[in-house]
Amino acid sequence: MTHLILELTNLYQTKNNMTNYQNNDTICAVSTPNGSGAIAVIRLSGSKSLEIIDTVFVRTSKELHHATCNFGTLYDGQDIVDEVVVSYFQSPRSYTGEDVIEISCHGSRYIQQKIMELLIKKGARYALPGEFTFRAFRHGKLDLAQSEAVADLIVSESKKAHDIAVSQLKGSYSSSIKTLRSKLIDILSLFELELDFGEEDVEFAKRDEMRQLLDDIESELSKMIKSFELGNSIKTGITVTIIGKPNVGKSTLLNLLLNEEKAIVSEIPGTTRDVIEDVINIDGFLFRFIDTAGLHETSDVIETIGIERTIERINQAEIILHVIDLENAEQSALTSEIQEFRNHLKNKDKKWILIGNKIDKVSEKPEWIKSVFGDEMIVISAKKHQNIELINSKLRDYVLERQISDRSVVTNSRHFDAMVKARESIQSAQQAFAANISNELISVDIRQALYHLGSIIGEVTTEDVLETIFGKFCIGK
Repeated sequence: MTHLILELTNLYQTKNNMTNYQNNDTICAVSTPNGSGAIAVIRLSGSKSLEIIDTVFVRTSKELHHATCNFGTLYDGQDIVDEVVVSYFQSPRSYTGEDVIEISCHGSRYIQQKIMELLIKKGARYALPGEFTFRAFRHGKLDLAQSEAVADLIVSESKKAHDIAVSQLKGSYSSSIKTLRSKLIDILSLFELELDFGEEDVEFAKRDEMRQLLDDIESELSKMIKSFELGNSIKTGITVTIIGKPNVGKSTLLNLLLNEEKAIVSEIPGTTRDVIEDVINIDGFLFRFIDTAGLHETSDVIETIGIERTIERINQAEIILHVIDLENAEQSALTSEIQEFRNHLKNKDKKWILIGNKIDKVSEKPEWIKSVFGDEMIVISAKKHQNIELINSKLRDYVLERQISDRSVVTNSRHFDAMVKARESIQSAQQAFAANISNELISVDIRQALYHLGSIIGEVTTEDVLETIFGKFCIGK
């Protein structure tokens, strides 16, 4: 019954997030994943953390000191709950900026529940999703972009996603935003000075210099906006669609790349009727592989749906692996096939990698392929596992060729939207400069750009934005 009350309380609090996010209660939560394990960690944060732990923890030393661990026993009245290790981080030298207690206990779900019930009985309340990180933001330990990097770090599944999240958490990304805002503030302050001395006809801001500065800011914003496609892909997985005629070995190749029997392999054409996908990590980069139905004429209703989905996935992909059957390849047929696939593309600039499969069935690469495609085509045998490493190398090179600094890569859609709006305001100011419009009106656009950039790092924000951001965090972080 007590556990049910706790769950209902948590649901009620989640529905009333911002009221509770903004208060100063002492909060608690299990910070390790749900389930049983060797140990679990339970956190307390707030002004009553020491007072609460002192009422339930009998330890070997008399006092808790900052950044130290103490072994002892948790009691509920006369009953032993568990032998635990308690760590103490004193305000403001803690993650949240408040007094923080971390209790390392045995991982039994029953023990975790009993400790949570005990802490709540002594005056704490159940933390909301992301509330510990929200308090770090509120107390100036992290800005908003750094707070979101915490969530990205927790869910990072590749080395590159991890590196970007760490860089953003350290503040390098926020520093880039702050630099842009500082330049805009400099322009705005000069405009304001001119307004203050308007009657004296004093020009503090040389328009040519201001225009050049806006051009530089717009250029830097455009680079960051352009980085979002790659940054978001690194975060969620770069999409690689495998296409080709039926029975050329697409499913065999997918299974080989994933190192598992994900797709059904058969000599019967049209076996793959729906889209099959999975994610793998290649040298620290996350790739999302998609096997599709072969693109061909068919009267089968289900196959037709699969082909429609193939066309959809071709346009969603960043990289296309086009597989052909070397054993039965003919130059005119292959040329027509490539053109047929390309006709379905909305973006003709996609990375297109030709893969000649079944090299084990022929003595060597056909001469006409050498003359038409040169070294652009990778020849493999999916069945014999030959040259598969060449595909991985091509995929890795694709990412490395597009690499940009972790300092300025954009991985967050909220940041991307804010930057697009900021750039629109900058472009409006540039047009106003070109039309020789007064600085007073131009400053309106610059203020708008400042607002949008400020929303990224939390210089300006609303309760709704904060609730949306921190509500997506796991409880206990």
